[in-house]
Amino acid sequence: MKALELLRRQVSRQDGRIVEALAQRQELVKRIVAIKIENGLDLRDRAREGAVLASVIRLGREHGLDAGYLTRLFHPIIDHALDIQRELLLREDGGGKAARLAVRVAYQGTEGAYSHLAARKHFAPVLQRVSFSGLNTFPEVTDAVEAGEADYGVLPIENTTAGSINEVYDLLRRANVSIVGEAVQEVDHCLLAIEDVPLSSLKRVYSHPQALAQCSDFLATLTGCRVESYTDTAMAVEKVRDEGDVVQAAIASEAAADHFGLRVLKRGIANQPENFTRFVVVAREPRTVDLRTPCKTSLVLSTDHREGALARCLDLLATHHLNLTKLESRPLPRTPWEYLFYIDVEGNAAAPGTSEALDKLRDETRFLKVLGSYPALAGLSAPQKAGARKTPKSAT
Repeated sequence: MKALELLRRQVSRQDGRIVEALAQRQELVKRIVAIKIENGLDLRDRAREGAVLASVIRLGREHGLDAGYLTRLFHPIIDHALDIQRELLLREDGGGKAARLAVRVAYQGTEGAYSHLAARKHFAPVLQRVSFSGLNTFPEVTDAVEAGEADYGVLPIENTTAGSINEVYDLLRRANVSIVGEAVQEVDHCLLAIEDVPLSSLKRVYSHPQALAQCSDFLATLTGCRVESYTDTAMAVEKVRDEGDVVQAAIASEAAADHFGLRVLKRGIANQPENFTRFVVVAREPRTVDLRTPCKTSLVLSTDHREGALARCLDLLATHHLNLTKLESRPLPRTPWEYLFYIDVEGNAAAPGTSEALDKLRDETRFLKVLGSYPALAGLSAPQKAGARKTPKSAT
């Protein structure tokens, strides 16, 4: 046992060195980004990004480390550089004033909900200045932003398993808010209860309807157990804790279990292991994004009910070299068999080419609303997974 304790102390010392090295890397990244901003250099260097990861993998192999392990480890480290860039640009654009102000962020749910985790992830560079408010519904989030009660709102917009969240798309069309950012949160559903009980003893399981749908295969194995929808995953955990019934369980994140003091009965219960939710960050006013930052612009439009109307819109985007990353149709309210189209393109609305395309698009559409132009995250199909992205977002 003495040998075990000695080894554990050595591991702890190495952990400390890793943290110190990460802190030193962060300071170097800040200095590099500051130089780029001062000299008007592009903030993203794709060749450098690939070279950094390749160098890490090559060095790791020399020390007997697996390439997949290093890729999973270094993607978040490299991604953090983009967060630093975004924060420094905010200071630059706001003359340093924005960096000193407190930030109020609203989300749907309660602490430990996936929306809360995504919000913390997005605002990680300024986390010490952020206060989070959990609200009951998506409209309450946009209402808080519109009323100035929150500076930002965080809303889930699509999931790799369940698809688009139509309620949020419709809300973005109606609300007087603008998308100013996006975040992707891995969804790792767990079965939680107040005690370590056999699965066969459970009589009720609560969670958000989408979470229940995403875990339907596992839930089908719980004989004699009733599945009930609840407002939010973390709120379901809170309900199970407050009622103290050992035959009740909730499906939520492990973070929710830690926050509310529940036990994890089973991890990884989703039908598909690759499960991610994309969130958008909204504010009352649109943000102007530095032209050197890779951007995405989100639109909603409707066309006349005539042959080739949508095709002409898409051709117009292609003519201006705007790559389409999403096209979603939704029924037009109170107009049967006509549709709204939600579109994401790669481009900054402030850039001349994109701006010109949007002007021409207005002439081709019956209705057009720019939902927002914002810094884009790369590789959203499967973020933070080994081999999922050929190029990380930013290594400076």
